[in-house]
Amino acid sequence: MFQGSLKELHLPDVIQLVSVSSKTGAFHLQKDNDEGIIFLEQGKIVHAVLGSTEGDEAVYAMATWTEGTFRFVPDEMSTRHTITKNNTNLLMEAARRLDEWKVLSKKIPSLDMVPRFEVPQGKQGKINLNTQEWLIMSKVNGVSSIAEIAVSSGLSPFDVAKMLYGLITMGLVKLEPPKQKATPSSIPSQSASAETDPVIKGLKALLEKLADTTVETLGDSAALGIKRTHEQAVKDLKEGKGAEAVQFMCQELLKQANILKGADAQKLLADRFREVLTSWNSEQG
Repeated sequence: MFQGSLKELHLPDVIQLVSVSSKTGAFHLQKDNDEGIIFLEQGKIVHAVLGSTEGDEAVYAMATWTEGTFRFVPDEMSTRHTITKNNTNLLMEAARRLDEWKVLSKKIPSLDMVPRFEVPQGKQGKINLNTQEWLIMSKVNGVSSIAEIAVSSGLSPFDVAKMLYGLITMGLVKLEPPKQKATPSSIPSQSASAETDPVIKGLKALLEKLADTTVETLGDSAALGIKRTHEQAVKDLKEGKGAEAVQFMCQELLKQANILKGADAQKLLADRFREVLTSWNSEQG
C-alpha cells in the first residue's frame, strides 16, 4: 500500500505519482480530526470529499495540508463524479493554493482559530471593505472558528482565510485559539439555575437591553453581529460567568461600533451603555 506523511510529500506531488500510472483507487487523507478522500479512475481525479465540501474545493482544501498522513487504497471507487477538470489544471491550482497558504499560515496557523474584533490603533472614521469582507465581518463573533465561518457564509475555507488575512493585516481582527468546550456534566445544573436565579435573570435582561441599545445606535445593518455577540454573552452567563459576560458583550459591541461606524459612533454607544448600566444598577439597589 502506498502511504506516507504529507509533511514529507505534499498532496499535488502524491497524486501526480499515482495518476501517471493510470491507477484506480482512493486516497485517504487525515490531519488531526479532519479526514478526506480523493477518488481516481484510471489515474483521473473524479471525486473528492472533505466534511461537507465536495469536488474541486475539497481537493484544494486538502492540498493546503502540510502535515498529516495519506494512504492509497487500490480499486476503491465512488459512484459520485463531482470533478470534471483534467488533472493538470486541478493540480496546478492545488499547487498554487499550497504556495499561497504558506504565506497565509504566517498569520493563520489553523482553520480552527477563532477570529475576534480588534479596535484598529490610530485609525479614525469608517473602514472601507468590499461586500464579501463585510459578509465575513458579520460572521465574526469571537466564538465561531474560521472553518465554521466558511460553512455559514457559503464560501470556501481558503477564501475566508484570504479575506481574514487582509483584515488581520489591517488590524481589524485578531485570532485566538478555540475555547475549550464546557463539560456535559456541568451544563444541566448551570442551565437549570439560570432559569430560576433572580440575579442571572436580571443580568440576562441587562444583556437584552444592551443589544437593543446597540441596534438603535448602529442601525439594522449591524444587527447580525450584535445578535451573535448577544447569544455568546447569554451562553457565558448561563455558564456562571456573571458580570464577565456583561463586560465581554460591552467590549465586543464597542469594537464593532468602531469598525462599522467609526470612533464617533463608538463614543456615542459607550455613553449610552453608561446610561443603561447606571439605570440598571439603581434598579438593583
